[in-house]
Amino acid sequence: MGRKLCVINQKGGVGKTTSVMNIGIGMKNAGKRVLLIDLDPQANLTSALGFQSQQLESTVYEWMKGETSFEDTALEYRGLYLIPSNVELSAADIELSQVTGRELLLKKAMDGVLDRFDCILIDCSPTLGLLALNALTAVHEVLVPIQPEYLPLEGVSYLMRTIELAQERLNHDLKVGGVIVTRYDGRRNLHREVVDIIRTHFEDKLFNTFIRNNVALAEAPSYGKDIFTYKPDSNGAQDYEALCKEILMREVV
Repeated sequence: MGRKLCVINQKGGVGKTTSVMNIGIGMKNAGKRVLLIDLDPQANLTSALGFQSQQLESTVYEWMKGETSFEDTALEYRGLYLIPSNVELSAADIELSQVTGRELLLKKAMDGVLDRFDCILIDCSPTLGLLALNALTAVHEVLVPIQPEYLPLEGVSYLMRTIELAQERLNHDLKVGGVIVTRYDGRRNLHREVVDIIRTHFEDKLFNTFIRNNVALAEAPSYGKDIFTYKPDSNGAQDYEALCKEILMREVV
């Protein structure tokens, strides 16, 4: 069975979408069959890959509810597939509040395509609501990107409690697959200090590869491209390639 991962942090601006997109392409470049799922109403992943979210007739919301098929929903980008999102997904918490098994909708949709992919990677919204619970119920591994500053670090304890709650009530197989330091600048004392705190707290869950602060990573989505296509010789491309190798080598225990 392929790996099922979600990238989640309730703090915005820590590189969730950037990580999903570039880990996905890195996995594809390593020969894996990859599916990306945009589970954020802001649809940043969909836009970053060059698609106009508001022009789509079928998105992750319809797919989760069983109203459309995978074939009618999935988009292709450079050899991987994307289940896109748009702003209509923001109504999910209200519209699905009375639906029986509402936390299992994404898992049921994913179960129908597991045999097609080696890696399914979900981009979660910053809100730890019903959509996040759907992601945490559907995957086995959680990747947590953290920017090495104190404010982003403060919210991680709440995120970890949410993950533990999902483990207890919805998904006993759920594990923290790893913590990713993003936007790292080794010249800054603050960044080094915060990384020491992260390492003390998460120990071997912290990936050895840090994603360095890199202008090309911020520029690439505006062109609808991943970092490997936009600037393959950049620090960003080197870092995400190295991170993908770590993810592929790491066993979740």
